[in-house]
Amino acid sequence: MTVPPAAPDPREPKQGPANPSPLPRKSLRANTLIVMAGTLGSRLSGIVRQQIINLFGDTLTDAFNVAVKVPNLLRELLAEGALVNSFIPVYKSLDTAERRKLAQTFSGVLIAVNLILMAVGILAAPWIVGLLTAADANIDRAVAVYMTQLVMPFLMLISLSAVAMGLLNADEHFRESSFAPVAFNLASIVALLLLPNTATWLAFGWLIGGVAQLVVQLPSLNRFGLLPTPSLKPNPALLRVLRQMAPFTLTAGARQFLNLYVTRLLTNASQFPQGTQTGYGNAEALFTMANGLFVVSPALALFPRFSEHAAARDWPAFKALTVQGIRTTTFLAAPISALLVTLAPYAVSLFNLRADYSLTRFEAGSGILTGWALALVPWAIVTLLLRTFYARERTMEAVTVSAIGFVLEVGLYRLLVPPLGLLGFGVSTAISGILMAGALALLYRRALGFPGREITAHLARVLPLSVIAGLVAWLALRFVPFIPAPGSIVAGLIGLSVAGGAGLVAYLLGALVLRMPEMGGLVRRLRR
Repeated sequence: MTVPPAAPDPREPKQGPANPSPLPRKSLRANTLIVMAGTLGSRLSGIVRQQIINLFGDTLTDAFNVAVKVPNLLRELLAEGALVNSFIPVYKSLDTAERRKLAQTFSGVLIAVNLILMAVGILAAPWIVGLLTAADANIDRAVAVYMTQLVMPFLMLISLSAVAMGLLNADEHFRESSFAPVAFNLASIVALLLLPNTATWLAFGWLIGGVAQLVVQLPSLNRFGLLPTPSLKPNPALLRVLRQMAPFTLTAGARQFLNLYVTRLLTNASQFPQGTQTGYGNAEALFTMANGLFVVSPALALFPRFSEHAAARDWPAFKALTVQGIRTTTFLAAPISALLVTLAPYAVSLFNLRADYSLTRFEAGSGILTGWALALVPWAIVTLLLRTFYARERTMEAVTVSAIGFVLEVGLYRLLVPPLGLLGFGVSTAISGILMAGALALLYRRALGFPGREITAHLARVLPLSVIAGLVAWLALRFVPFIPAPGSIVAGLIGLSVAGGAGLVAYLLGALVLRMPEMGGLVRRLRR
């Protein structure tokens, strides 16, 4: 597939792969709902898994949160991010026979690379942990090194699982891949409940979940004839994928720099007490739940269709889908953002299964989540716009903006965390998200003409409604007498249900009054 020019000629005839597959018959709305349902199941079971992890002491959980960062940093490059965004556009442009050959070669190369990295990670674990943690660390380095060595095979498991997800998603078989992370969480939960409360079994619980996430997808791959036989045969299409993946090294490097800085900062005993790292992990679990459900899921469901339109050079349909995607993600993300700003302590309370919960974890999680909630809407726009660049194989532009944004975020951390404390993490993320969204919109406008008027008109209605939702939730906390102070899981459930429910109802009623198309579609679906 030829990379589209910076300014497509509307008179140019449409062209695509020599033997393109027929356009999928599933509706985008059905695909989006399937992915959102799978994401909801994954995130809710992930919250349960995080609750059980919080039953361990600060020494184990802080070390564990450092240990899993090592394979998680690499998975973004070798697995989920790079695979989905580089593999699918190339895969969609091939005929059936060439698709199978590409899948075989790609999976074989990925296995070989993962074996090498796994061995290096195990041997270099002491150096890696030393790099990730501050000199005056508030964690047990020996435990962190031991757990890092144990969790390194997770990289292989998640990479193979990502291959399975990529193959299924490319043909819009979202049901099978979307619920695989649920299997990961359920297997981890069972392992953590049944196995001893030690560093060894905390790490093995993670690996057991990785095995489950891969295994549950294999029957679907086999049923649809997509199960590849790994091969190391040269393949010209693989070179296209690798060219698309190469710029991701820039983004991955910048993100690793960001994560390195954050981890070293949180493990600095002179600035933060023990338990802050786990509090950060709790806030991250809640934020990724909201972001995954209301932002990433719609973007993931739309991505194959973006790739179809780009392959056919149908730019009017591509731009219309861009508007639809941004409207959908921001309509969903805006009220959640406002409600999390107001109810962050109640959300973090969900992790406190015991009365003697760690106050450090609770306060750290609440402060970080409050700030991150502000970033949800700008990052919804960033997430969707990035897919439009990947689908057109304009990867370098997208990853350059991303890399600059991550470096900027580190600078903002240095500037804002000292005066704002833990809230500074989220505020920095929100500011960098706004700037990245603006940069991507300008690049999109140069190539295709950005539909800024439609999106601005939509945000002018969505954002004030979300503020009203947050205000209604705040008033409920002040004047509803039976909502307890946050801290325990019971208080968290009551606060989120009553105050959060009131705010969400206010938002939906406002959208109904304004006759927003997204609300109209929801009403029509409920009437069926």
